[in-house]
Amino acid sequence: MKHVRGTLFAAVGAAAVLLSSCASETGGTAAPSPSTAPVTAATSAVSPTSDTSATKSTKSTEAASGDVTKPGSTLKVGDRAVVPFKYGTDKQGTIAIVVTAIEQGTTADLAKFGDKANGLTPFFIRATVENVDGSDLAYSSVSLRGIGADGKSTGVIISGDVDKCKSETAKKDFTTAGAKFETCVLQAAREGATVAGATFDKGDDYLKSPITWKS
Repeated sequence: MKHVRGTLFAAVGAAAVLLSSCASETGGTAAPSPSTAPVTAATSAVSPTSDTSATKSTKSTEAASGDVTKPGSTLKVGDRAVVPFKYGTDKQGTIAIVVTAIEQGTTADLAKFGDKANGLTPFFIRATVENVDGSDLAYSSVSLRGIGADGKSTGVIISGDVDKCKSETAKKDFTTAGAKFETCVLQAAREGATVAGATFDKGDDYLKSPITWKS
């Protein structure tokens, strides 16, 4: 099952790209025209759960809370981070994330995005996600973000899949401790720049102090 995040549909209709157009730490001026307004859409696949499973997830998260990776931690690519995790309105538990690689692609990899990808270099953040406490996290997905060599946003937001980088969601059996799935997150930087790390910033504790993996 594929997970679809925010998108701006390109003329070809086969892929989507959204470029930030505001100058801030998490934005930039990569859009071809300052007047272009981003159009976003968000969908998520959430399977029904019972009150019993929600209670089990809450207890499991509390039991594992002492083992979680501290907000603001800096890790190396290949290191494991354990985090409390919520997905949708009724799924929560504890997962482990390992960023296994950050790979640079070529401009040809972004051909489906058309002219909006001109001047951009794609990067593929590959990760393995593990269910730590056996909570029902079926069909959930994990979001990671790329950062530049300076530890800040690259100023480019891109959403979608390419042949070399497919975003995956957990399968229906992602409900037992030790269950895993692999995913890839497409990110991009302006030509000449790089994606040198990845961050996880979901949840109140990590929003202001994300976990960072650096190559």
